[in-house]
Amino acid sequence: MKKRTKAFALRVIKLTDSLGWAGAAGVIGKQLLRSGTSVGANYRAACRAKSPADFVSKLGTVEEEADECLYWMELLIEAELLKRSQLEPLMNEADELLSIVVASIKTARAQR
Repeated sequence: MKKRTKAFALRVIKLTDSLGWAGAAGVIGKQLLRSGTSVGANYRAACRAKSPADFVSKLGTVEEEADECLYWMELLIEAELLKRSQLEPLMNEADELLSIVVASIKTARAQR
């Protein structure tokens, strides 16, 4: 998962760099960049959690950031700044990461 979340962040970086930093695309791009790179950073933090409760809390942040990525990508599509086909693979990855994290949170809570 560490490699996968880092690869996701790198894909987000490349996407946001291609948007440019002017206008709405720039504002949305910066938000996507923040949330997209935060997924991997917070996952790494979860791996170093000091307790099961800390682990669940940190994974909760990963869940929020991954979901936020999906929101910003939806805005890029709905504002017609990018085509769905351009974002679909990255959105699928965000959705898969989100599903994995939610399942991990449920498992960790059940084991407490």
